[in-house]
Amino acid sequence: MSVKIVTDSTCDLPREIIERYEITVVPLYIHIGDRGYLDGIEISREQFYEKLPSYPTPPKTASPPPARFKQVYERLAQGGATEILSIHISSTLSAVVNEARLAAREFRSIPVIVFDSQQLTTGVGYAALKAARCAAEGLSVSQIVKVLKEQVTRTYVFAVAETFEYLRRGGRVSWLVSGIGELLRIKPLLKMHLGTSASEKIRTHRRALARMVQLVEQLGPLERLDFVYTDAIGAAETLWQRVKHLCPEGQTPFFVQVTPVIGAHVGPGCFGLACLQAS
Repeated sequence: MSVKIVTDSTCDLPREIIERYEITVVPLYIHIGDRGYLDGIEISREQFYEKLPSYPTPPKTASPPPARFKQVYERLAQGGATEILSIHISSTLSAVVNEARLAAREFRSIPVIVFDSQQLTTGVGYAALKAARCAAEGLSVSQIVKVLKEQVTRTYVFAVAETFEYLRRGGRVSWLVSGIGELLRIKPLLKMHLGTSASEKIRTHRRALARMVQLVEQLGPLERLDFVYTDAIGAAETLWQRVKHLCPEGQTPFFVQVTPVIGAHVGPGCFGLACLQAS
């Protein structure tokens, strides 16, 4: 039995982790003006964030079509896979899960199960990494799915955006909320858990940081703690200093620059963390 793990480019895992566990990453699409790019292949994260504030029109994002997933599944099957587990960004945020499921239904060579991580960024990565480790231990896809269903209940992502502007562009908030938020220097604190995205509106960057620390402390002992950012690694490192006492002993946290697919919606200056509550 050879179980292979597929995910998408929103997983925000370090490249060395993806390579070590042989996780296959399917890129989403980023459209800038009249040109399209494969996320992480045709445009780098550094290039994207350097130019993001100056793009004349807001970048748009799109899911891979079912045909793209079928190509990936077929390649893995030809390489010896006997089962595939395809793990993706929350269906409440993107159509990726639906596109993968369409492909899986049409694919006949080997069984393919599509799993909704109910998360974004490194929250997706946690599910993909756990699945890959389970596969390496010889677990079947059905056994891995049981493990993941429990783990997603303990997975949280928190982030502070510098501005409402990019959330407004993506339709997440209205013009009125965006305008008031900018006027009053309000920072959106974004939260994701079990497929539900929520936000808090907090005055000033300092208070938003303190609130994020409080939210993590309330979760109690952690199994993992990692950090994400768009172009604000300094802010992510400051957050690490505030919560490093919560990091499990012996764990070296990831510091991952967020995929442009997500960065297009949260904008420059965003930073946050992913954490896995101890079981």
